Amino acid sequence: MEREKFKSRLGFILISAGCAIGIGNVWRFPYVVGNSGGGAFVLFYLFFLLILGIPIMTMEFAVGRASGKSAVRAFETLEKKGQKWHIHGYAAMIGNYLLMMFYTTVAGWMLNYFVRMAAGNFEGSDPAGIQAEFSGMLGNPKVLTFWMVVVVLIGFGVCYLGLQKGVEKITKVMMIALLAIMVILAVVSITMKGGKEGLSFYLVPNFAKMKEIGISKVIVSAMNQAFFTLSLGIGSMTIFGSYLGKERSLLGESFNIAFLDTFVAIVAGLIIFPACFAFGVNPDSGPSLIFITLPNIFNAMQGGRIWGSCFFLFMAFASLSTVIAVFENLISSCMDLWNWSRKKAVGLNIIFMIIASMPCVLGFNVLSGFEPLGAGSTVLDLLDFIVSTLMLPIGSLVFLLFCVSRYGWGFDNYLKEVNTGKGIKMPRLIRGYCRFVLPLIIVIVIVEGLYSFFK
Repeated sequence: MEREKFKSRLGFILISAGCAIGIGNVWRFPYVVGNSGGGAFVLFYLFFLLILGIPIMTMEFAVGRASGKSAVRAFETLEKKGQKWHIHGYAAMIGNYLLMMFYTTVAGWMLNYFVRMAAGNFEGSDPAGIQAEFSGMLGNPKVLTFWMVVVVLIGFGVCYLGLQKGVEKITKVMMIALLAIMVILAVVSITMKGGKEGLSFYLVPNFAKMKEIGISKVIVSAMNQAFFTLSLGIGSMTIFGSYLGKERSLLGESFNIAFLDTFVAIVAGLIIFPACFAFGVNPDSGPSLIFITLPNIFNAMQGGRIWGSCFFLFMAFASLSTVIAVFENLISSCMDLWNWSRKKAVGLNIIFMIIASMPCVLGFNVLSGFEPLGAGSTVLDLLDFIVSTLMLPIGSLVFLLFCVSRYGWGFDNYLKEVNTGKGIKMPRLIRGYCRFVLPLIIVIVIVEGLYSFFK
């Protein structure tokens, strides 16, 4: 059976960017920037995106395109006889399932809030009322289960239609809408009274603040963000490489995807910081910013119901684009592994994903007494730790070593694949950097992640 291909180059770029663009860009990036000296952090982040994220992205694409398979079969196709690299293919597949076991729940929150905001449920609520709304949602397993199931059905429903008619066609529309909504919201936010202060806090480098926080801490934080923002290491990009023709070189395409991903992260900050400063709100971290602080701001704004609905629609699109991309990866892996039809892979995965997502849903209510990582932690925190701190960086190290080591696929094979087609070429000079410096940077990211966690 011939493998499906993307209909257009734009489709490939938007879907791959959609996979990388997720909730982390929107609530993690602005907060980390604010906590790390503003513009100074952004400069380091862009630097590490260039020297760390993009080379590894080209490796995932190269492995996918050269093998014409999802990660679960890609290593097996390219490795030499008797080698064991293909074991990581199974680890990557498990990583995608683990990621979706909590991501479907959070994507459900976004859809729920979009519907509630559009219906005017938050109008007239005071800050305590909005706080109670969020706590009430988390405490209600029926509501969380309903929205998680809706996300699973939408995601697999799009994938069922196939690569071109489903995933590519719908993600294209969703991503273009997402970018348009973001730009409109950023303009509204920047033009608010007091918004300029938020803008300077966000974009003007504050090296004194950076020194106060600790230069090494800010640099490692920038390294981490550059690394995790592109969803590298668990084969999420390998699958899209396998659907790609040989017309374009992979370095240029990786630049385009990284640019879109960064654009979304930076514009998210342009929405959030001016709005927070205009209403005298501290830009908190994590869920509270999105689900408690921002609804309060929308309540106080002229036309807040409309802007709030647009914001949560954009958040729903950001999370659904990742869900659809990863579901496509899982379906393709099942088809590659067991020769299932797309219909069978979708049907069985819907049932499995709903069951597998339940521990995360129940972790906020029925199972709230289970605190796997210490007081206040939930099943979501455990799953996030396993995927973000362990599987993504370790998986990226495996892709890297497979592509540059003579005990793997080998640097010459990788370079030939990356440079096939029109566009920017990867220089051969990068070999030493990829073999010695890049693995060291990834090991630092892994060690720092574990150290911060256990500290």
